[in-house]
Amino acid sequence: MTTRSDDPFLLVHAYCDGELDPANAVALERRMAEDPRLAAERDRVVALRHAMGRLKRTPMAPPALRAKVERAVGMRRPAVRPTWSALAASVVLATAISVGATWSVLGPVANNGLVADEVVSNHIRSLMATQKVDVVSTDQHTVKPWFNGRIPVSPRVVDLASEGFPLVGGRIDVIEKTPVPSLVYQIRKHFISVTEMQGGGAPPPERTADGYHVIGWSAGGVTYWAVSDVDLDALKKFVKLFQAAPTME
Repeated sequence: MTTRSDDPFLLVHAYCDGELDPANAVALERRMAEDPRLAAERDRVVALRHAMGRLKRTPMAPPALRAKVERAVGMRRPAVRPTWSALAASVVLATAISVGATWSVLGPVANNGLVADEVVSNHIRSLMATQKVDVVSTDQHTVKPWFNGRIPVSPRVVDLASEGFPLVGGRIDVIEKTPVPSLVYQIRKHFISVTEMQGGGAPPPERTADGYHVIGWSAGGVTYWAVSDVDLDALKKFVKLFQAAPTME
């Protein structure tokens, strides 16, 4: 594919489908590196494909049941036009199938799994960047105000330096096309990203993917995600300390 599009998000989908020629693919990779929204869209498409690939194929209905459904919607009455009730039944059936299929892919569990994938992707992308944060400071009184005016709700920032987890700074990530705050802490040579989302539902249990541990929890209507390649025990200790620490006023 060599045709250029005015919509960069369509180009991202074409990129994920392998439809871009090398020159356009390289150009788009540069744009995604500079624009977190495009990078998040790429990660969302890839994560959705992985989720759909994990879905089990639905077995075909038995012939007797299929025949019964076909008769109900008028498909087994050749030369006779379907009645209005049959047409209505077909609409209801099609709607139910469509909603069921969509829910099976984008239900709460699968959706939170996709969010976890995006959180990990944002963390990895920050490690690869020249600067891991947008605001560099070990002072929570500097980091928290920086978010004011940039996102609707500033994050909960705590000081854990005395516990061996100094604050590095903060950045704005994109989850499901929504800007969200992420704090960055450090332990030895490892970094921990803490992403906060308003609402978001109950996160899935802790998980490990590609060497990165993810722990999620909810408190006060906010969903938190902590991700790092540090050992799991250290990450669990950090989460407990973060949850118990007093909130900055």
